[in-house]
Amino acid sequence: MTEPYAAKHYAERAQDYVASTVHSQGSDLDRVESLVAGKNLRRVLDIGCGGGHVTYRLAPHVGEVVACDVTGPMLEVVAQEAARQGLSNVTTVQAPAEKLPFEHGSFDAVFCRFTTHHWSDALAGLREAQRVLAPSGMALFIDVTAPPSTLLDSWLQSMELLRDISHIRNYGVAEWATLLGQSGFVLQTIGTHRLRMDFKSWVARTKTPPERVAAICSLQQVAPDDVTRHFGIEADGSFMIDVSSFQVTPL
Repeated sequence: MTEPYAAKHYAERAQDYVASTVHSQGSDLDRVESLVAGKNLRRVLDIGCGGGHVTYRLAPHVGEVVACDVTGPMLEVVAQEAARQGLSNVTTVQAPAEKLPFEHGSFDAVFCRFTTHHWSDALAGLREAQRVLAPSGMALFIDVTAPPSTLLDSWLQSMELLRDISHIRNYGVAEWATLLGQSGFVLQTIGTHRLRMDFKSWVARTKTPPERVAAICSLQQVAPDDVTRHFGIEADGSFMIDVSSFQVTPL
């Protein structure tokens, strides 16, 4: 089987994502934990678990967490970190979001954070999440969201692709609402907050080669005022992005 494109590029980045401040902290992780605390959920799924930060927050409150990712080395470091933290109820499974190897309705809750923008088929991945979720379950999807302005959207996708060639698309809030509806979900709440991306660590985490780092800097330096203002582009290249959380239940 051909290795998935994203997996090929994330294999060598695994430890960087476990250690990433942006991924290991945030009010969205607090929300993840609050949604499961005291609920006595039996089994939950973390799709595209990356460095495992959602998994580590979920594990103390549920019977079992299945950490699923397309990248084998990422799952290896997640298993190691879970063991280091004494989280014995974490299971790792390697699979793409678009083809989950789980039975219908086998999870009480599904979580997905900062990964949908890598999926080759977002609709297929969301439909799989809905399929494996119990009829009484809930799901939470968190990702960087694109601005509604075409100009701003183009600049965000350009910077993202130069930084990480496995990037596919940051969807806008309206696109998310449409995709979730088409996937069989009922949208309960949407929350959005802004997150500052420190440029140096942002490109280091993905091991972006120098020529593409230079291209991003070049773009930022000639950006229209509207772009500079919206993203709050700083002298060192650091900037602000929008992160949205979508809490849903099955139809």
